[in-house]
This record gives sequence, structure tokens and C-alpha cells, in this order.
Amino acid sequence: MADSEKVAIVTGAARGIGLEIARELLAAGMTVVAVDLRQDLLAGLPQALAASPGKLETRAMDVTNSEGFTALVDEVAEKYGRLDVLVNNAGITRDGLLLRMEDADWELVLKVNLTSAFIGTRAAAKHMIRQRDGSIINMSSYSGLEGNRGQANYAASKAGLLGLTKTTAKELASKGVRCNAVAPGFIKTEMTDVLPQQAKDMALEQIPLKRFGLASDVAKAVAFLACDASNYITGQCISVDGGMHT
Repeated sequence: MADSEKVAIVTGAARGIGLEIARELLAAGMTVVAVDLRQDLLAGLPQALAASPGKLETRAMDVTNSEGFTALVDEVAEKYGRLDVLVNNAGITRDGLLLRMEDADWELVLKVNLTSAFIGTRAAAKHMIRQRDGSIINMSSYSGLEGNRGQANYAASKAGLLGLTKTTAKELASKGVRCNAVAPGFIKTEMTDVLPQQAKDMALEQIPLKRFGLASDVAKAVAFLACDASNYITGQCISVDGGMHT
């Protein structure tokens, strides 16, 4: 199937990396259902992405709601007759040192970052298996590969996504369904803009390419995994981090 005929769901799509992923998939001509908890931010997407050749839909949704997220996936697949791409990008941080971390902050980050991806993957896989084709892409992180001080919850959730990715790839490969992950490093977004300059300087020292990444750098890797150009790649993690993880 041509990439321009594909139907994709992208979670956490209202801003940052998720927004750029939606932009890249729309640029390929795909129909993109952009999902986010923030209805106010979703409202601006049609104008922001108006120049793209693909078709955009927006849906306000809490992706940790298993019944609701599953129903959304089923609805999209029924409406368009197929579902080709799922990008599990929704994620949050609640940073803090391990000894001071509250149970609630641990549980919320795991729920949003990891459990939502499981819910979406389980729902999407049923439709992709039926059509014997599909690509699931999970947004991991450098923290999930290496760990990071002050991010026990975040790093655990992103490492968990790698395990989910590899297991999904092995279980679904014989059905024609692929599953991969992308692990961004230090990417310039609204979330990182508010960090103290000292933290930014320390991060820059660790990056061999000596610059921070852009959301578009990550989005291009995701788009590659979503398109047929990567149809012999599954169970892998692509690091987009300027050479930090080698």
C-alpha cells in the first residue's frame, strides 16, 4: 500500500515531538488522527498543519483510560477500513530523586508513558493482524537506555517501552505487523526550554554532535519507521541523540 493511503494514530500530538510527528506523517499524505489530553492545544492543529497534503483529525482523549482508548482505536479502524500506524508518543515527567519520590509520581508516569502504550498496542494489533500489515512505534528515551539521575520513574517507563517493543515485534512479526522504538536524547522543546542553563550546558557536553536535537529530527525517524521504506525492520530502537548512546 502507498504511504499516502495509510491511516495513523499519534498520541500526545498537540505539541512538541508529537506535533512534529503528525506533521511528518501528514506530509507523506497519510490520514492522521492526532490524540491528546489537551483539547485547547488540539484546537490549533488544523491551522498549524493546514499546508500538509494529508487529512487531519483531532481527538481529545486520556490515553490511560483503557476502555476509551480502545474504543477510539476501534472507531478509527472502522471509519477508514484500516489502521496502518500507531505512534505511542504520549508522555510526562515527574522528576525527583529516588528516595524522595512519591508513590503517586511513580504510578502516574508509568501509567501515562507505559501503560497507555500497552493499551494502544493491544487495541491496534487486532486490526493490524487482520489486515496483515501495520507499524507500531513507541517513543522511548535516552533515559530508558542509560538511566538518568532524578528520573527513576521516567527511565523505568521508557525502559519498559523497549521491552514492550521487542516482545510485540516477536509476537506479531508472523502476522506482518512491525513494532519499533525511537529513543530521543536532549531535544529542544517547551519542556527542555525551562531547564536551568547549567543543566543545558552539562547536557551539551555529553553530545558528540555538540548541539541539541530538534523535534523534527525525531519526527523524521518516526516517519521512516511508519513508511514502507522500513518494512524489513522490526524489534529495533533508533537513537536520535546526537551520538550520546552508542
